[in-house]
Amino acid sequence: MHTVLLLTGVPAQTLPARSMMAFTLASHIILVPLGVALPLITLIMHGYGLRRDDATALLLARRWSAVMAVQFAIGIVTGTVLSFEFGLLWPGMLGRWGDVFGIGFGVEAWAFFLEAVLIAIYLYGWRRLPSRTHFLLGLPLPLAGLLGAFGILAANSWMNTPQGFTLDSAGNPVDVKIWKAVFTPMFGPQFWHFVVAMLVTAGYVVAGVYAVGWLRGRRDRYHRLGFTIPFTLAAVFTPVQFVLGDSIARQVFHKQPVKFAAMEIVWKTDTHQPEYLFGRLHPNGSISGGIRIPQLDSILAGFRPDTKVTGLTSVSANDRPTATQATIAHWAFDTMVGIGSALVLLAFWYAALWLLRRRLPGSPWFFRCAAVAGLASVVAVECGWITTEVGRQPWIVYQNMRVAEAVTATRSSSLWIMFAVIVVVYLFVFGSFLVVLLKMRSHWRLADRTGGPPAPKEPPETDTPYGPRSAGSRL
Repeated sequence: MHTVLLLTGVPAQTLPARSMMAFTLASHIILVPLGVALPLITLIMHGYGLRRDDATALLLARRWSAVMAVQFAIGIVTGTVLSFEFGLLWPGMLGRWGDVFGIGFGVEAWAFFLEAVLIAIYLYGWRRLPSRTHFLLGLPLPLAGLLGAFGILAANSWMNTPQGFTLDSAGNPVDVKIWKAVFTPMFGPQFWHFVVAMLVTAGYVVAGVYAVGWLRGRRDRYHRLGFTIPFTLAAVFTPVQFVLGDSIARQVFHKQPVKFAAMEIVWKTDTHQPEYLFGRLHPNGSISGGIRIPQLDSILAGFRPDTKVTGLTSVSANDRPTATQATIAHWAFDTMVGIGSALVLLAFWYAALWLLRRRLPGSPWFFRCAAVAGLASVVAVECGWITTEVGRQPWIVYQNMRVAEAVTATRSSSLWIMFAVIVVVYLFVFGSFLVVLLKMRSHWRLADRTGGPPAPKEPPETDTPYGPRSAGSRL
């Protein structure tokens, strides 16, 4: 869970280990929004279709459930690799802290198993189960996704604010208190910020597909409905996410002041601190580039210009991020905030026209922005994790264990070879994922042009896509 940095004074294997972890996490997190939030979006569309007796909505829900299943299969691969990497790359951490740190991963493993079963039942249920029964069996799916997020965020928030244990004379954790280890000071802010980010990102990603279709002239009910429901969900939660983001930044200010200093490239502790939009921190504390806004950092942190903001020099150089690391965290944080602000404006644009005129915006520029919003949301999620992990440096367990103490003793050359193999495997995996999605899209377009697949010999219910399937029929 660490970003590639230029490192000095640490074991040689640290750079390849962190590079490998950063690559696999950055790849896996692309799938996470769909894994956490697509089940909810699909069930909203499914419920809408059942309530309105809308065949188009049910068709969309069926197709999204197929995408959900394929995405979950790919997520199995990338998630499993990450699990192995924790043990292979960071044995020092798991060896000492596994009894505490592993609680969250245990929860995530149960959630993963439950989600696999529920997806299989939901996917199998189309045309095979009564409509109401099928829908009700799908309702636990979003909860399983939330449970998985709960486990991962419990582990990560513990790394940022570790508690729930005491140390024996050898420095090993004993007397683990499960509830305190799970519900750490940063758990609540991180969990809700992450979950809402997944809803926003998945909503914009799904809506973006239909926004592109709209721009290409496909302005039928299928594309209108496919765009409206996920985009509305994302637009509703976007301002909520902006508020939650402001709240978690303030929690970092109080609970992890040195990380906050890195995020805002604050060098010396003082009041009336300026805010820098981007800019580069140098090892001597000077800042070049960027836009300087006087006193704004203190105002954002404590709502007053005389709020004292802790600087990086409040701790020794060995206990804080380097100037390069602070700059990376700062750029990632500013990029995330900038994208969030742009998405808020897009959501307000959509809401204003919907509330005033009860219709979708007609401007092509709106749909261009909507098409880009999905990609921008994924970038914001990536930047959020970079901010979280790089800003915590040099600690892998905040103020308890450094990254250099946790890294494997495996030779760096072996790690680089392993990294190259993983890159090749991931290119194949994600390439296969893209090919499958494109083939599904081609099949669906062909079915739409020909009026759907041939009628089965034993036709299903005429008003819903439920009932027995004929041999050879497809989703």
